[in-house]
Amino acid sequence: MLYAIFARDIPDSVAKRDETRERHVAYLKALVDQGRVVLAGPLPAIDSPEPGPAGMYGSLLVIEFESLDEAHEWVANDPYQTDGVFEDVIIKPLIQTVP
Repeated sequence: MLYAIFARDIPDSVAKRDETRERHVAYLKALVDQGRVVLAGPLPAIDSPEPGPAGMYGSLLVIEFESLDEAHEWVANDPYQTDGVFEDVIIKPLIQTVP
């Protein structure tokens, strides 16, 4: 099943996000290689594709997992979670209807 993962960053996450990004992307790549990632990306803190020092508000990911428990376990081990980039995370099942 698909799960929507909405993660909100800690305040002033720019430096911590930059330090952790490479490990986060590598962690996510395993699922990309398995064809399980529908979409994933950061949410800019301002209305701009290049938010500069404003940084990111958080991240949105849509990923296929066997269960909600598996989704929670995966997020718990994401470097953005373990290194304290994410302040909180909401994970909900998603039924894709479009496209």
